[in-house]
Amino acid sequence: MSGARAPGPQPSGAPSNYDAIARIYDPWSVSVVEDVAFYVEEAVRATGGAGGAGGAGGGAMVELGVGTGRIAVPTARAGVRVIGVDTSAGMLEVAREAAVAAGVEALVDLRQGDMRTPPVSERVTLVTIPFRALLHMETEADRRRALGAVRELLLPGGRLVFDVFAPGEEDIADTHGKWLEREPGIYERAHWDTGSRTLTLGVRGPAGETTMRLAWISVVEWAVLLDDCGYDVVERYGWFDRRPWRGGEDSVWVVERRG
Repeated sequence: MSGARAPGPQPSGAPSNYDAIARIYDPWSVSVVEDVAFYVEEAVRATGGAGGAGGAGGGAMVELGVGTGRIAVPTARAGVRVIGVDTSAGMLEVAREAAVAAGVEALVDLRQGDMRTPPVSERVTLVTIPFRALLHMETEADRRRALGAVRELLLPGGRLVFDVFAPGEEDIADTHGKWLEREPGIYERAHWDTGSRTLTLGVRGPAGETTMRLAWISVVEWAVLLDDCGYDVVERYGWFDRRPWRGGEDSVWVVERRG
């Protein structure tokens, strides 16, 4: 993890804390592109991509915390039908505009809702939760509810793909309590609480400001939780280039529904 940086869209709470920064979210996260190709590749692999019936993909996938469509729109461009869920009406509005501008609105089905109770009746081969959005689940109970909800969406053998972080001492020292200009005119301030393992992140820019909270757990705890919630770990990467996780860096998980 490099500093605090932008997490994924908040999957809980109404109204969402992301509504206030919906119009500056893309400028705030404009330099974060390393994960896009990875998630698009996972989507094409799981669904059949543009090779599916009618050129509209072999099946739909679900993205929780879809936000402004930063990953959903490129995924749709690859021919995959995306059901995107987010609590933020403002973020979804931007995502709809992005889908229209890219000419893929027919492949992007956006729905307002919570990842613990997603408004999705379809069963799919892939659910993704990109950009650390799962860290908005602040309690063990919330994490279990979200993982349980995802399991219900997945067909047998279907996969969940997500990424999370646990900060290092250097990250905390470099960012704690400081307003840092991440992009021109857009600032963020991280308050790290290592006792509760929570990050309170303030964001402000010319078109809005907000505060959000994230909670982290260790890679070992994620592995135990996933096993307990009925998932088998297929891959655990240390970055989106698929290098092995060696400890101390972000973790990228590919897990499969058991049974």
